[in-house]
Amino acid sequence: MKFTLAWLHTHLDTTASLAEIVDKLTLIGLEVEDLIDPSQTLANFEVAEILATEPHPEADRLQICTVKSSAGEQKLVCGAPNARAGLIGILAQEGAVIPSNGMVLGKAKIRGVESRGMMCSGAELGLSDDHDGIIELSDAPKIGTQAAAALGLDDPMIEIGITPNRPDCLGVRGIARDLAAAGLGTLKLDPVTAIKADKDSDVTLAVAGDSCPIFAACRIEGVKNTPSPDWLKARLSAIGLKPINALVDITNYISYDRGRPLHVYDADKLSGTVSSRQAKDGESFIALDDETYELRDTDCVIADEKGVLGLAGIMGGLASGSTSDTQNVLVESAWFDPVAIALSGRHHNIDSDARYRYERGVDPASVESGLALAVQMIVEICGGTICAPVTAGEMPDTTNIVRFDPQRVQQLTGLEIAEDEMQAILEQLGFGVEKGDMWQVSAPSWRPDIDGDTNGADIVEEIVRIYGLDEVPSTPLPRHQGVAKPTLTLDQRRAALMRRALAARGLVEAVTWSFISEAQATAFHVADGLELANPISSELSHMRPSLLPGLMAAAQRNADRGAAQINLFELGHEFKAPTPGAQRFAAAGLRAGLAQAKNWRGAAQNVDAYQARADAEAALAACGVAVEGLQVLPIPAESGIDWYHPGRSGILARNPREPMAVFGEVHPALLQGFDMTLPMAAFEVWPDTVPAPKAKAEIARPALALSNLQSLTRDFAFEVAADTRAADMVRAAKGADKKLITAVRVFDLFAGGSLPEGMKSIALEVTLQPQDKTLTDTEIEAVAEKVTAAVEKASGGKLRG
Repeated sequence: MKFTLAWLHTHLDTTASLAEIVDKLTLIGLEVEDLIDPSQTLANFEVAEILATEPHPEADRLQICTVKSSAGEQKLVCGAPNARAGLIGILAQEGAVIPSNGMVLGKAKIRGVESRGMMCSGAELGLSDDHDGIIELSDAPKIGTQAAAALGLDDPMIEIGITPNRPDCLGVRGIARDLAAAGLGTLKLDPVTAIKADKDSDVTLAVAGDSCPIFAACRIEGVKNTPSPDWLKARLSAIGLKPINALVDITNYISYDRGRPLHVYDADKLSGTVSSRQAKDGESFIALDDETYELRDTDCVIADEKGVLGLAGIMGGLASGSTSDTQNVLVESAWFDPVAIALSGRHHNIDSDARYRYERGVDPASVESGLALAVQMIVEICGGTICAPVTAGEMPDTTNIVRFDPQRVQQLTGLEIAEDEMQAILEQLGFGVEKGDMWQVSAPSWRPDIDGDTNGADIVEEIVRIYGLDEVPSTPLPRHQGVAKPTLTLDQRRAALMRRALAARGLVEAVTWSFISEAQATAFHVADGLELANPISSELSHMRPSLLPGLMAAAQRNADRGAAQINLFELGHEFKAPTPGAQRFAAAGLRAGLAQAKNWRGAAQNVDAYQARADAEAALAACGVAVEGLQVLPIPAESGIDWYHPGRSGILARNPREPMAVFGEVHPALLQGFDMTLPMAAFEVWPDTVPAPKAKAEIARPALALSNLQSLTRDFAFEVAADTRAADMVRAAKGADKKLITAVRVFDLFAGGSLPEGMKSIALEVTLQPQDKTLTDTEIEAVAEKVTAAVEKASGGKLRG
């Protein structure tokens, strides 16, 4: 919300300085986001007169000007074609910062001639695009006058951030009301008076549906749509609005002055009854932005007997808008349901000042006063004859009485404020107060955010923000004696450990949307009921059933920008059903593109399932899982997880019915369906499947058991069926002698050659670690026989000779 200091003074009688006003705005909850004071920007710029000019001896297009300023006479070099004796313009003195480019002006020599200062063009001051000549001031202000004052730019512009619950401060008068309540002046009386008609009106209005309970309008005949007066142009320009013509500028002004959107129609372009109704399927109209919009039956429109005039509360139509030739106008003032306006605006993707205000809640009581102010300004600026105003529908009931216990202020904030002071604050904000054991506080019509179900918390907030949030005492939380207990839960500790472990493996944490597109949701089997009723975008329409869609999209965005190696992970919730508690915390990671770039040692290598498995094991290890005890199994069909390559994926589990993680290469069909250009390998880990560690009776850790004897290895090669899983063989070998065998790994895989068809050879390396004594050959051979027997039994194969 933008406004100027002079604009604020039209509603607030105050002697407070700009700095005091800015500080107070932030203290009462209206945070100042920007402050532009042209008098500071143009501090080293002043009015000066060119006394004489002479040609530059070394340049045909340059002149040497003798300039008179507050410092006396000085010479400067100027290349403007309109520089001449007697011209009064704007002089930038040495040390001035040129607004258009940030250059600091200093004394310089131009083609051998010393130049002190610079006569400025409109473009150099950031006021226009005109850089062909220097500014000429026609009203001949006094020499030495500050440039900001001479150019009418001495009115600071303030921009504040408005939270969604404060639609009343989308008008300057609402801001002035808050400042007056905070003790920074007095709110001036509203100068708006009731409309005095010069003649009866033949306008007929109608309302239908729930979106517009009240619709008012006033016809004015014989207007002259002239350019706006200078003061109106200046205020609109100061807040970034382009002046168009008097009729449009007046409605824009009232929108910012009172937070009251209005619309002006060319009355000669209307036919019959003007109504507010629901659109009919198939209707369309061309809006003021020259775009054609196809309407739905849920859209509220303003229409006449010929058709749609505009999308109610959002944007008017081009055909019925006012122009410079307009002579008779119909001024519309209505109140529209905020939810209906928000839904229509989002569906049609139209952003406008009117929509911004209506969807947050315009004061229903301003229908009449806003119309009266518009009529008053139009007649003052454009002339015309006023016809009697017409109203259809009824004002919605805005009665909102809150039961309030004054003791709640002290209970919630620790402040002890006198009841009389509380009452004064509320009444200055427009609330009605009826005192008693329990106060009856009636909220004003412009405060739709006040909720009676908060047990008075909203009223406390109003009192305290005006009284002063800086007055709330800082009270430390109680500290218990002794060592503080851990504040992080087990899940929080595990999340932090997983982050560290995955980052240590070279993955970068990403934070993606919790929402995904319908196509992604379908591919990942989203549950019914997880479609958003009011999505912020068509590409963010469903709650995510997995973290992978967001990571895949992020990886592709990086690939589109030339990245060849992409390693990402994310921790967050995935959603399995629309019921409470049906969300699951997960850790997921994705590697895309190259695992290793080409180098002198070999060719480039793509990412594969083994890297994803290692990442998943690292995340589980961080949660305290002994990964060497996990089974590696195929992904069960009943799990519904079909977005991995069926032959290059698996699950990690202790219990096959409850996987702890899934990993693998992403299915090629899925990559192709979403136009993913890089190979991808991913994993998903579910920390809730990891049992909580058992509480230990003793704090001391057990002694570290290390053997001082040398380990030894033995190799075994088995001929097994082609569909035999190596993991089963490794698990069998480990179990052959749990005391001596400390590690088993696969080091060779072979098929073909002399092996029968349908058979393969898997070679295992078994590590033995003696504990008490060096093993004899007989003992080693006995362990080897146990390994052979165990693997042959588990795999159905045989030891190769």
